[in-house]
Amino acid sequence: MVDLILTKRSGGAHSRDEINFIIDGLMAESIKDYQLAAWLMAVCWQGMTLEETTNLTDAMASSGQVLDLSAIGPVVGDKHSTGGVGDKTTLVFAPLLAAAGIPMAKLSGRGLGHTGGTLDKLEAIPGFNVNLSIARFIEQVKSVGAAIGGQTEEIAPADGKIYALRDVTATVESIPLIAASVMSKKVAAGANLIILDVKCGRGAFMETEEKARHLAEVMAQVGERLGRPVSAVVTDMEQPLGYAVGHTLEVVEALDTLKGGGPPDLRELCLSLGALALVRSGKLATEREARLELERLIASGQALERFRQIIKAQGGNPAVIEEPGIMPQSKLQFAVPVPGKGRKWIERLDGRGIAEACKLMGAGRNKKGDPINLAVGIILKAKIGTAVEGGQPVATIHADSEADYRLALSRLSEAITYSDSPIPTPPVIRARVG
Repeated sequence: MVDLILTKRSGGAHSRDEINFIIDGLMAESIKDYQLAAWLMAVCWQGMTLEETTNLTDAMASSGQVLDLSAIGPVVGDKHSTGGVGDKTTLVFAPLLAAAGIPMAKLSGRGLGHTGGTLDKLEAIPGFNVNLSIARFIEQVKSVGAAIGGQTEEIAPADGKIYALRDVTATVESIPLIAASVMSKKVAAGANLIILDVKCGRGAFMETEEKARHLAEVMAQVGERLGRPVSAVVTDMEQPLGYAVGHTLEVVEALDTLKGGGPPDLRELCLSLGALALVRSGKLATEREARLELERLIASGQALERFRQIIKAQGGNPAVIEEPGIMPQSKLQFAVPVPGKGRKWIERLDGRGIAEACKLMGAGRNKKGDPINLAVGIILKAKIGTAVEGGQPVATIHADSEADYRLALSRLSEAITYSDSPIPTPPVIRARVG
């Protein structure tokens, strides 16, 4: 292992056998944490070739169970987001694609830091069980057309061990390590139609479009080499996606979108990703036809009905669709006015700052396993480029106490800036890869 650390520190490349040696030693605990940490830092400094990244992905995927989903059908879909603020896309995308005839085997994660987690949001629905066994997960995809569960210990366990070290050794933000982490889980989870949503901006881990595009390209190339075709989009996360940030609030917004409403940017992203998936699967010939079909599924109520079936199959209360008030609710609501007088335009909505304002009220975790408050959050009334009037509400803070509200207000006020002249509305999709 010392030789391999020296090789990578000097900028050398590892063979497949050498990478297998590292992953085998990690799983057998014959390689010490301090050695692996040194190697991870060397990778951060020197990077990896595409071949190395592919071999690392393959070795990590093979460290546990690799699901065989061929019995479900010729095409099984999965979507992965690299994490962002207000990102409730899976809650719309999975039932929508299932209604379109593409089985969705979606393994999701929990929130950590400033980004929200799909599993936490789903647990705002009373009774919803995200802890599915692999057998039950596969059976539900067969019977309902979609399942949304948590990552099990059997899926790419080497990734879990490596990430635990990356998180405490300042080696998270390495594109080869991120790509291998994401793609090893996608390969092991068994789907053969993978759509990646790579976020960029202040609310994402990749703050620049250039870095996000590079990450998307690497993951697409790794997927191609491992026989898992990948399509990726780079999407804006400078500001939150949609208007709602907070667990219950985001579920309500996802339900509104499945009912035919919802914020324009969330709807556009779901339709664009969905159309891409339908064309890549061969179900429809053009993205225009695919978008029309997806819009029909929403307008007819079929996508919403599929979400009802998912909720019911996973032990949740489907009455939440008609009565969202049965989810956790904040005790207090406070309107936040636009400062000053006269017309202004929203110039900046710092996604990270807005997430931190919610976290101050208990909506986020400082470390894995921390309890979170599912009821609190922020609903924006405007997005970048929107004209607003002084004194009118720009946001509503959902808090459990006035003290929490004041903490959140202080951070939220710093996250919103205004312009005296019009500001263009940024596109939600920045680039497409693969």
